[in-house]
Formats: sequence, C-alpha cells, structure tokens
Amino acid sequence: MQVFTYILLGFLIVCAISVSFSRNLLNSILIFMSYSLVMSVIWILLESPDLAITEAAVGAGVTSILFFITLKKIHAIMETEEEEEEHE
Repeated sequence: MQVFTYILLGFLIVCAISVSFSRNLLNSILIFMSYSLVMSVIWILLESPDLAITEAAVGAGVTSILFFITLKKIHAIMETEEEEEEHE
C-alpha cells in the first residue's frame, strides 16, 4: 500500500510541474483535473472521505467546468484548434 501512495505522490508532483510548463491552456486544464482526481484518491487513502468527495466535486468538477466555459468565452479553444490546423 505504501508503494501505491508513493506512486500517487509522484504523479502529483509530475502534474504540478507539467501544468507550469504546458503552453496549451486546454492541456493545462486536463492536467489540473487529473491532479484533483489523484488528490481525492489520496484523501480516501488517508481515511477522509468527506474531503475526497469535496475535492472530486469542486476540484475536478466545478472548477474544471468553469475553466472550460472561460476558455470557450474567450475563444481560446477555437484558436488552438485553428493554430494546430495551420501548422499541419
């Protein structure tokens, strides 16, 4: 069980570093979602289910949806798709 916990903690560190270096906003949001989901699993391992549910609902759910809506409103999602098509 300790090995699994260390793997999850390593994944959290990798997610935190990769969000800072990611240039694509959509990828950053997806990495943030995975960070929140792993954090909720860690809360379950720490025997704190109330925090796990809150982290999954707020961190991966509501916050990510707000980020997606913001990207759509500023047309960042459309621009990245058009840029990728131009580069091909």
